[in-house]
Amino acid sequence: MISATAKHLFRTPIRASSVRNGKRFSQSTSGAASEIKAADSAITPTVPIGMSLAAMCAGVTTVGATCAGIEQLTSPECPEFDARGTRFDQGTFMGRFAERLLACDPTLLVYSSAKVEQAKAMVDNAPYLISNPPSGSSNVHRELWESKRIVDATLHPDTGIAIPAPFRMSGYVPFNGPVCVAMVASSSTPALLFWNWANQSQNALVNYFNRNASSDVTNEEIIKSYTIAVGAAMSVAFGLATFIKRSYDPATAQRMLRFVAFPASVAASSLNCYIVRSPEISTGVSLFDKDGKTVLEGDTSQVAAKKGVYATTASRALLPAPVYFLPPALMAAVSPIRRLTEKNPRLSVPITTFLLMISFGIGLPATIAVFPQISEIEVDKLEEKYQNLKDDQGKPIQRLYFNKGL
Repeated sequence: MISATAKHLFRTPIRASSVRNGKRFSQSTSGAASEIKAADSAITPTVPIGMSLAAMCAGVTTVGATCAGIEQLTSPECPEFDARGTRFDQGTFMGRFAERLLACDPTLLVYSSAKVEQAKAMVDNAPYLISNPPSGSSNVHRELWESKRIVDATLHPDTGIAIPAPFRMSGYVPFNGPVCVAMVASSSTPALLFWNWANQSQNALVNYFNRNASSDVTNEEIIKSYTIAVGAAMSVAFGLATFIKRSYDPATAQRMLRFVAFPASVAASSLNCYIVRSPEISTGVSLFDKDGKTVLEGDTSQVAAKKGVYATTASRALLPAPVYFLPPALMAAVSPIRRLTEKNPRLSVPITTFLLMISFGIGLPATIAVFPQISEIEVDKLEEKYQNLKDDQGKPIQRLYFNKGL
């Protein structure tokens, strides 16, 4: 999700003229930076790895603290627990954002398998616990929502199998951080290629593990999708920069690369997501009614699958925006940050690292929240086999639902 964007932000040389005039720092991608390295070597500070890693940890901690604060602030308005429902109104963007923000909380990674099983047992026994609150419980509904948050962040909603920690939404910021810092430290093309491969591989696996898993996909399809997705994303990220670098003089290339990094990142993220998720379109996804009961057991809908894949791909296209624009805007607009980096240019990379972690910690749930995870679709837009179904009362079913994936 962060490839050309992170590379663009992190590898921003701080020029003497920018420091003197207090203007926005000049930017370049790694390809252009390598060509003008000799000219900038006297004024471009080395990357402070230790401080950048500390900034990364501080950013992850801040995201976790923000999630804890949001949970605490919204606790007085906590609704009655519903195992099939959500704590926040999914009919509004702010409700979906709050739900996704708490789902992307990095602190959810610290819970052990035993704690997840305990949380799942609480959710499964919710009716009894609501009628007979445990001793010492001040708000059983809030405790049940928190248990559900732990379960939902760990177990896939379709399979009930634990998602590996690096590929959970709650794990993306802390696990992607070291990859981004490694890209900062990379000074050669092979190193940059390796870490971008690692980044795009993680993106592909995040997309895979958070897909709709109600239909089977063969191992051959998984390997094929992974290879094409990572190859296409890296080709976009490096191909465009290489073309510009070879077609124009270094100064012109540097100016142009400031504008192509964002669209290149959008294209890479979208391609990665679409290619990994596209097998769902051919196999289809299961549908369920408003009570969560699967309809036409064993059958799937390609129409719903297409809608889900397209929506998820669109959200990935939006993801680079806050990560790309917010850190440099804050670096230039917030006076204390600007003065600090002017006095000590070596702090520019650690501060950018911190701001990027914060931006991603907020931007990820915000872009996912654009579309509801549980999507609805009218039956007259589905395949014919879904258009004459009736509910338990014999009434025609007008809408069905499916897990869009994340």
